[in-house]
Amino acid sequence: MSALKLPFVALGSDVALQPGIAEQFALRGASAGSDRVAPGPDEPPALELHGINLSFGGLVALRDVDLAVQRGEIRAIIGPNGAGKSSLINVISGLYRPDHGSVAINGVAFQPVPTQQLARLGVARTFQNLALFKGLSVLDNVAAGRAYVGQTNFLSQMIGLPSARREQADARERASRAIDFLHLSPYADRLAGTLPYGLQKRVELARALAAEPRILLLDEPMAGMTATEKNELSDYVRLARDEYAITVVLIEHDIGVVMGLSDRIAVLDYGRKIADGTPQEIAADQRVIDAYLGVTPENEDGEGI
Repeated sequence: MSALKLPFVALGSDVALQPGIAEQFALRGASAGSDRVAPGPDEPPALELHGINLSFGGLVALRDVDLAVQRGEIRAIIGPNGAGKSSLINVISGLYRPDHGSVAINGVAFQPVPTQQLARLGVARTFQNLALFKGLSVLDNVAAGRAYVGQTNFLSQMIGLPSARREQADARERASRAIDFLHLSPYADRLAGTLPYGLQKRVELARALAAEPRILLLDEPMAGMTATEKNELSDYVRLARDEYAITVVLIEHDIGVVMGLSDRIAVLDYGRKIADGTPQEIAADQRVIDAYLGVTPENEDGEGI
């Protein structure tokens, strides 16, 4: 397999999951990772932001934003359009350099975040749009998720040095595990571009997991999906969190998904963080209701948020 350079991978899914995902999720801990070991008192957060300020000319995108994401949690960031959610993710992933503040990954602070080193720092980011190599097989696409994790350079791969061959074999082995995990084994040798859209989205999630990140940034992964597909993908995210021992940071507009999937939620409005807490705390916070939700749980026809 030739060397493939891919800084980030994209996520989403428009396809029903294979039978058995619900059973897997139930067996491995459906109660939001209830069997996970809590971080020790001296263990730093997986991700921590301090005093993030970001502006574009006279437009303030983020103002004094602090955020701590504990290891192993699924943390959502929500807010109205223009609240600064994508700007915050872009700061975390090094695409934007903040005017002030720092980002700490596993206790190591950066200003700015070194974008080209994100994979080796254990961070993977996903986008809404497809980003597959459509002329390559599913296996090769997923193995590409290891591109920035490896240690060998392009020349050693072209020459075929033993170290490069070992690294490529390892990448394919890890890719195969991710493919099996997401029930993609029947398609492993198919060209990615020949698969239905929903399966291509699942291939991208497999590629993110093949990198075995410690922190996974998901940017609106449920966009364009049906309610059933959203529920199923939520199960996959929980299961992946537990199986791969990752921390998930999620931007999502579907409040039902956010409330059911997240351990904690941060709410932005006009670039400021106005609330931070559990789904129950956020649903009852009057500032959040006024700025974003618009209704209280009891006023939504008894169905909750």
